[in-house]
This record gives sequence, structure tokens and C-alpha cells, in this order.
Amino acid sequence: MNFDLSKPQKMLQEAARTFFSREVNAERVRGLMESDSGFDEKLWRAIADQGWTGLLIPEEFGGLGLGLVELAVVAEEMGRACLPSPFLSTTWAASLIGRAGSEGQRAQYLEGIASGDIKATVALLEESADWDPTAVQIKAESREKSLVLNGRKEFVTDADIADVIIVVARHEGRLTFVPVARNQSGLTVTATPGLDATRKLYRVDFQEVAVPSADALEFHRNPEEALEQATAVATVVLCAEMLGGMQWVLDNTVEYAKTRQQFGKPIGIYQAVQHQCADMLLWTEGSRSASYYAAWAVSENDKAARLAVSIAKAYCSDSAREVGNRGIQVHGGIGFTWEHDIHLYYKRAKSSEIMFGDANYHREQLAKQVVDESEG
Repeated sequence: MNFDLSKPQKMLQEAARTFFSREVNAERVRGLMESDSGFDEKLWRAIADQGWTGLLIPEEFGGLGLGLVELAVVAEEMGRACLPSPFLSTTWAASLIGRAGSEGQRAQYLEGIASGDIKATVALLEESADWDPTAVQIKAESREKSLVLNGRKEFVTDADIADVIIVVARHEGRLTFVPVARNQSGLTVTATPGLDATRKLYRVDFQEVAVPSADALEFHRNPEEALEQATAVATVVLCAEMLGGMQWVLDNTVEYAKTRQQFGKPIGIYQAVQHQCADMLLWTEGSRSASYYAAWAVSENDKAARLAVSIAKAYCSDSAREVGNRGIQVHGGIGFTWEHDIHLYYKRAKSSEIMFGDANYHREQLAKQVVDESEG
């Protein structure tokens, strides 16, 4: 692989950085944090107008048909801006629809997602909060020509603003994906308190929610594989977003160390402060390498893609937390105040650390893959 971005990718990166620097400042982020939904329709439309909501979607469905590396480039700039939006959840849902949906279902949903007319999310987690699909218990019961859902999903991102929620359920002993409209009868969405106010979480309850059986996304011979592949895409996007947040914390911490005076000297001249910044740089650059390698591996269907995704998420989960820790340490007392923006990035890092599985979860996945390969 090429370890540097291509010229078109660098141009995309610059365009995204310019856009988010202009459109998403700290004041706008804080305003969305205080809102009930954390959603800005005007901002979402502006992102869609750039074509980024359809960046991965094939051209036949109105998208740009680009690769995961290009999406990671944009996601990194979103993380740098601490963007509040349903972009990640919609990307996850679009990836799942693209893998499990029929031709008609892909046209029905992906065209709207690419244009920004449809926002979507995936409801996977339940009471156990286990990211392993084997933990899914909610059942889709067949009744005449419908699938009926009863039960609860937890920690569903952006459920209140999503136009469609893809529910991961069990039907006749196997996984199925049931698209449920936000205004469906029997569906109740309740806000769940979360650490990161820029990414809203919800509990979703289903009481006799009936969906036509033909609407289920069941056109992949292996639904577990479809879910794994879609989640891998979303995990890489999240890693890139975490990388952008780390870069912001690093840049602002180094600048603070250069200008903050103590005993008449910049605190950056002291070795203890330099050590903190050096560690932050190491974690950030390591995360960059792991994230973009994972993006490339998934795009190319490389045999090491699963390993690459788990390596990236494990490393980024730990690194984003530690970069946030060190950034606040260097800032001292002001780093703990509400007025300083660093806490926005630290909370995002802590929230992202456990999304799609924390470092321990992915180390366990790595161990399983290594054992499976050695036994094979």
C-alpha cells in the first residue's frame, strides 16, 4: 500500500478541513449539545451538498462511489471539528443496507441517504450492551405476512432524528435486519443520558411493531457476515474521527505549551511537559497509521482486514483516551473548566472508546482470530 494520501485525497482533505473550519466552530457545537436532538438540518444539508453522505454509495444509487480511505479522510476532519451529526450512524446503516438489501431496497434507501433526504441508524445493542451479534435476543415473530417486534434496544445513536432504524433481530433462529420507520406505531424512543452530549443516545422500545416481511433486509446468504462487514466500515470511520480529535488536542496542547508562561518562561521548555507532548504525538501518529491501513484493507478486501480493524480500534480507543488525559494535564486547571473546548474532545474520546467495542473487546477478537488461524 501507499503510505501517503494521493493528490485527489489530499484535495478532498483540504476541502473538508476548510468546510468544517468555516461551518462548525465551538459555539455551534456547544449550541447543538444543549439542544434535545443535537441535530442541525441546515448543517446536514450542507454536508450532503458536498456529496459526503453518499461518498461510499455506488454511483448507480446517486453516490460518489469512492472508497473507505476517502471516507476516512473526511471523517478525520469531522473529528477535528467535533462534529455533532448523524453521519456515523447513517454510514453504518447504509453499509448494512448495501450488503443485506435487495436491488430494490438499496435503491429505496441508498438514493435518499446519498442525497441527505434519509437519515438512518442501526439498533444492535440490548441490555447486555454486548457488541457481539450472538448477544441479540429480540425476536421478529412471523404473523401472516408481517414481522412483529417486541422488546427493547439500548444505546441507539441518533434514533430520535433517524428516518429509519435498522433493527437487528432474530427470525427463525438466524439474524435478520428489519427497517422500522421512526413514526411507526408501537415504537417509542427515549433519550438516554450519555457522557458525550455531541452524540445523542436513545432507548428504543418495540410493542407489537409490525413490518411487512418483504421489507426485511434478508438478501445476504450470511447475515452475520453482512453485519460484521458493515460494522467494520463504521468502526474504521469512527477510528478516523477519533484520530481527528487527537490531532486537535495535540495541536492545541502544543500551542498552549508554547505560549503559557510560568516563572517567566513558556512551560514547553520543561522536559516533563515535552514528554507529555511527545507521547501524544506518538499515539496520534500510531493511530493514523492503524486507521488508514484498516481503511485500505477493508476497501481492498484484504485477508487481514478483520485483524486490521480490530488493531485500529484497540489502538485508537486507548490512544484517544490517553491523548485527552495528557492534553488536560498540560493545560492544568483551565483544562478542567467548562469554558475550554478540550473537554468536548475528551468526552467524545471516552464515548468513542467503547463504541463498536473497547480495546479489551478488540484484543479478544484478535486473540480469537489468531487462534482460529493457527488451528486452521
